[in-house]
Amino acid sequence: MLYRLTRGVAVCIALAAVAMLTIGTSDATADFGPPPPANPFLGPAGTATMHADAESSDSTPLSGVGSGDIAANYTELAAACPTIVQGADGYPQALCTKIINQSPTVFLLDPATGHPLASLDLTKGSLLGGVYAYLDNTDHLVTVDGSGDLLRIGHDRGGPLGSWRLFIDSKTDISQAVTGHCGAAGCDSVSSVMPDRAGRVWFATDNGAAGFTDPKTGRSQSIVLGAGEQVDNSISTAPQGVAVATDHALYLLGVDDSGAPHILWRQPYDRGPARKPGQLSWGTGATPTFFGPRTGTEYLTITDNAVPKENLLVYDTATGHTVCSAPAVDGTENSPIGSGSSVFVASTYGYPYPALPAGAGPSQPASAPFNGGMVRIDVNATGSGCSVVWTDGAPSAAVPRLSLPDGKIYTVTRHSLLGAGLTKEFKLAVIDAATGTIDSERVIGGTVAQDTLQTVGTIAPGRVQYQGTVSGLFRMTPR
Repeated sequence: MLYRLTRGVAVCIALAAVAMLTIGTSDATADFGPPPPANPFLGPAGTATMHADAESSDSTPLSGVGSGDIAANYTELAAACPTIVQGADGYPQALCTKIINQSPTVFLLDPATGHPLASLDLTKGSLLGGVYAYLDNTDHLVTVDGSGDLLRIGHDRGGPLGSWRLFIDSKTDISQAVTGHCGAAGCDSVSSVMPDRAGRVWFATDNGAAGFTDPKTGRSQSIVLGAGEQVDNSISTAPQGVAVATDHALYLLGVDDSGAPHILWRQPYDRGPARKPGQLSWGTGATPTFFGPRTGTEYLTITDNAVPKENLLVYDTATGHTVCSAPAVDGTENSPIGSGSSVFVASTYGYPYPALPAGAGPSQPASAPFNGGMVRIDVNATGSGCSVVWTDGAPSAAVPRLSLPDGKIYTVTRHSLLGAGLTKEFKLAVIDAATGTIDSERVIGGTVAQDTLQTVGTIAPGRVQYQGTVSGLFRMTPR
């Protein structure tokens, strides 16, 4: 899911219709997990990053709200909130982009209500700092602002009369490793950050550079991945290395004997003839996802941008060799869920984003209705192929999240009433991960300001779910 989706606030309307559920010939049962190995430099598993963990599995060891009645409380923040994380202290933090000037703002939230306790405005650059961030093992929010500083943002009750406050606890200037890489669109900006298992903070830039800063030395260094390539999504880290997807290829990066970043392997993919409707850039819409049935990271996956169907591409993490390729959806801007031997992909084809980023280019075709749909694809037991297990017609309007203890996928669906021109309902949907059956859908919102805009839902302890929207966030609990 791209950080650029937060540009603009005017909401277009599209038709969303639920198709019939179809079950494939493969076995529809599976043991999901194991979860990826814990990263010691991250906060709690499932709530420390936009995509749940360093591996971007979009799975969580926490139980969701379930399929019963829920209470859905909305907090208006006048900002689009694609990243909501929660630390070990139980306090959620949201990294949002303000509607009025598109600048990044951090909100500390009341865990009982979802209402803001404090906020902190960050330096505006590209929208790099407005979306991708993570919580470290001390509950500090880590991101890069528009000035090129790597920030660690703390919170405490050091404000007036003991009120909550957010503050920049430390900053590291990494601009020299970033602005040296300039392209046709200008000099560079960081698009994503994530720690590796040695504590280095890796980053990728808009213009296709990647590197890291070492907190022990304060030194930052980077390399260019491919001439003319761009990075439009988040990065992921695992014990085997750092995964970065550009608009041309998937990379696994590591550190060489001299201590510099280098490319372990590169796999180009079919980027198709153009951007598709429901996408924000030309190329993969996926953050790379590590998964696997043994270690949780033996496979690495993205979607390509092939025509007419985009393929799910699965690689052997250690070697970069192709494990399998399978047609998945017409188009997607979302990262897959990966768990055990299973991958889940939600279609965003035709999704009516409020605006497109500069330089996105025309789509082919120029427009399409949003119908949604989700597919589960399993890698076979020998690791030599994969097959479709099920498809369903859920019109997912959020990046789905798999609850491992529930065996359920949680997302928000978008429905149109009285024809394509009047969207009125957003529903929390619970989908059985084994079969694709939609167990329940419950209305949570019905205004354009509550459009969930393909942002991620975060499941927190206590069966609480947060969901960002174009102007704020929902806090949902069992009733």
